[in-house]
Amino acid sequence: MTTAVRQPFSIHGDHIRLSVRLTPNAGRDGIDGAEETADGDVVLKARVTAVPEKGKANKALIELVAKSLKVPKSSISVVSGDTARKKILRIDGDTEDVMSKLKDLVKG
Repeated sequence: MTTAVRQPFSIHGDHIRLSVRLTPNAGRDGIDGAEETADGDVVLKARVTAVPEKGKANKALIELVAKSLKVPKSSISVVSGDTARKKILRIDGDTEDVMSKLKDLVKG
């Protein structure tokens, strides 16, 4: 019996939602692959050097994800978790192309 590998992203019609656990004020910007949280969710681990005030860390996260996926920053927005470490990002665009890039990114 094969179990499906859970991913931190899913398709919602014309966009993709990505679950992220953000570490602000880190020593470097980077994406560290996926992990399962204590409550059973799967999230993409990301770290940014920006401080978590006035949306600076969220802006840095959007820039990091956009650069990693090679999509415009304007196609990514924070759907929930503005002030929390766990966030959900909405990524607009060609869902098949973005899904393919996300699968590579999650592998680390």
